[in-house]
Amino acid sequence: MSNFDRGKELVEGSSRSPGDQPATPSRYESQKRRDWNTFGQYLRNQRPPVSMSQCNSNHVLEFLRYLDQFGKTKVHLQGCIFYGQPEPPAPCTCPLRQAWGSLDALIGRLRAAYEENGGSPETNPFASGAIRVYLREVKECQAKARGIPYKKKKKKASESKGDDDCTSSHPFS
Repeated sequence: MSNFDRGKELVEGSSRSPGDQPATPSRYESQKRRDWNTFGQYLRNQRPPVSMSQCNSNHVLEFLRYLDQFGKTKVHLQGCIFYGQPEPPAPCTCPLRQAWGSLDALIGRLRAAYEENGGSPETNPFASGAIRVYLREVKECQAKARGIPYKKKKKKASESKGDDDCTSSHPFS
């Protein structure tokens, strides 16, 4: 039995109270378990299958891109006449994507689940810099596409970068 399986048993067993009466897990805990199981299934469906111990940030990024097909948030492409409009007056053919907030929350739950299931914080693929960069790019592109101003927090003693066009490193490609 791997450390991840032992950790999973510990987490699932922790939803029991001392008197061995089943306790109802919180909505967050239930969602975290569903997300963890979904990600595990995604890895098992890869060809060849990927074990959790072999998982890295590239697998996580592929998973986030895979989830886009199930998104419900209209994200206007740069060539769309409604690009930059928060409430377009008519329908268009732009794709539906996962909303940034949903992806951010998902990564937070998976990051916690990884460590609860025996993963080391030092090797947590959900905590990698590549994931933070991806989420930031998604946030910025979605904000621009919807015409929502997004202000970067300025770091002290450093110049902020110019406003890049989000198609140059589009996170959905």
